[in-house]
Formats: sequence, structure tokens, C-alpha cells
Amino acid sequence: MFRSIFASLVIAGSVQAAPALAAGVKIAVVAPADGPFALLGQQMLDGARFQAEDRDSEIIAIPETCEPKDAESLTKALIASGAEVAIGFLCTESLEATLPALAEAGIPALTLSVRSDILMEDALKKKWPFFRLVPSAKAEAAKVTEIILSRWKNEPLGLIEDGTIHGRELVESVRGALAEIGLTPTFSDTYRPAQEQQVSLVRRLAKSGATHVFTGGDRADTAIIARDAASEQVALTLMGGEALDAANLPVPLANGVLAVSLPDYATLPDAKVTVDAMTAAKLLPEGYVLPAFAAVTLLEQAKDQAGKDGGPVLDALAKGPYQTVLGPLRFNAGHELAENPYRLLEWQNNRFITAPAVSGSQ
Repeated sequence: MFRSIFASLVIAGSVQAAPALAAGVKIAVVAPADGPFALLGQQMLDGARFQAEDRDSEIIAIPETCEPKDAESLTKALIASGAEVAIGFLCTESLEATLPALAEAGIPALTLSVRSDILMEDALKKKWPFFRLVPSAKAEAAKVTEIILSRWKNEPLGLIEDGTIHGRELVESVRGALAEIGLTPTFSDTYRPAQEQQVSLVRRLAKSGATHVFTGGDRADTAIIARDAASEQVALTLMGGEALDAANLPVPLANGVLAVSLPDYATLPDAKVTVDAMTAAKLLPEGYVLPAFAAVTLLEQAKDQAGKDGGPVLDALAKGPYQTVLGPLRFNAGHELAENPYRLLEWQNNRFITAPAVSGSQ
């Protein structure tokens, strides 16, 4: 009942003339069935199947091992499935192996996990039908830069990173973007990660005058920096990236620490009806469940659009936006999400919430 109501609302909100709905979509879900990632694979299947029931879409489970040796069998299984589109793809290896054959067969691939910029560049160059419902590797730095400019432009800025590849590349991308508009940080440094205390770093930040600090590091180190700043009575506003969305151990994160990360999809207003329905059906709307549900919703609407246009689903994917539990989604010319899904969150009382707006900020 809940699902039928939601599906009706989605269609009504996205198709003005309400044309006759196309038949359901035949969708291959490429996801791990065994091993350490089996739970994630099951989340993808559960979310896809939950939506598929409303429109008689067909879900075909294609096991994903993420092993190069299984590339040929995975490709054969996908082509033999007769699917109109393939979703899932937890691993880059699976996409690299199957995209050439999918392109030849005219079958779009929609990943819920892979963020590789290099793979997308190859796909665009070779005209592979590759789209993704996750942000690219560049999107995190772009959103961090946007937030610094909208909220911290006139504040003494510190940029620190933990020396890891991700931390260093993230901070360097932000630094480069700020430099293009003539903004130079007050303090820059690489800190040693996984230490029991970061008092020396905090004191150097205080000496520099930096009060607003972006850290390219993990949650544990950021929590220690926040704790030591409080103990040293150094007023720091700390912001990290998506790495802060992790276990709240061993040192609890202090209230007020900011993170540029993806929101908890289950808390989004657009997801409420579906979350209630899943909860009633004893399905936890966590992990990949809602993204997979959204992918099927998007594809069903794309097939409706394709029927209206008299063209393939692949062409309809370039249109939109299509209303989903993740909000309205559409792809840009680079097959990426047109709207950056990262949000500014704030840690309060053991959970991240949407950071309150600041006067004059975007």
C-alpha cells in the first residue's frame, strides 16, 4: 500500500501529462553474493526489489566477485540476462571488465558505489554508457571549497592533512581551488596520524592565528584534535570530509565538528513515505537500500520518458530530473549527478545533522 502510494506520487510529480506508463524495466543487479561484501550486495538487491514490485520490473541478480579472473563469466552472465540496464557494481574491476560489452549491447550501467574519475574519463572517451548515482572523486573537494568560500572566506583558515593519499589529494585540491581566487590559508601542515594526542599541532594552529580549520584526515584524528583544542582552550572550528562518517571511537567526536559528507538518506523528506513502508515491511533502509530503490525508480521513469520519445532508455537517462527518494536526480553531460550530493553536516548529540544556515552563506 505504502509503495503504491509513493509510486503514484513519484509519477505524478515527474510526468506532467501523465502518459500511459511503460512496462516495467528488466534490471540486472550486479552485487556481491558471498564474502565480506555480501551484506552490501544484499542491500542493493533488497532496495531494488522493493521498488520493482510496484511496476512489475524484473530484477536479475548477477553475483559480483570483484576478482579479475571472473571478468569473462560476469560479462557473459550480464549479456545473457537480457537486461535493459545494469545497476549496482560495488567494484571498479567489475565495471572495467563489463563496460565494453555493455556498450556494444547498448545496455547502460549505473553504479551505486564506484567513484573513479579515471574510469569515467575512459568511459566518456570510448562512449561507454556509464552513469553513477554516487559523487565523483572530485565532488568532495568542490563542495569543501564552496563551503569555505560561503562561510569562512573572511576567517583565518587552516588546512591540515594526515599524509595519506586521500587526505593529501583532498587538501591539495581545495588549496588549488582557493589559490585560483587569491585566497591563501593562514596555516598549512601535514600532521602525523594515529597519535594519542595532538597538542603540539593545536598549539601551532593557535600560534598561527588560524581559527577555522579543514582537516583532510580520519574521524579518530579529528576527534583528538577537537579534544586537545578544548583542553588547551584554543577556539577552533573544525571541518572534515566524508572520512568523518565513521565509528565514534576511540575518542568521541565533540559537538559542533562539521563534516562535508553525504546525508543519511533515511532522514530526507523525500524518503519518508518509502522509509515508513520499508520499516513496516521489516526492511532496514540503510546502506545501499535506498540508493538501489532510487535507481529503479529513476530507471522506470526513464523508460516512461523513452516510450514518450520513441527512443532508447539510454537517451532518456540524459533527461530528467527524475523524482526519487534521494530527491530529484538528473545527469550532466559527463554522466555525473548534475547536483553535488555532498552536504554540510554538524555533529550534535551522537549524530550528524544538517548544519544550520549562517547569515550571508549559501
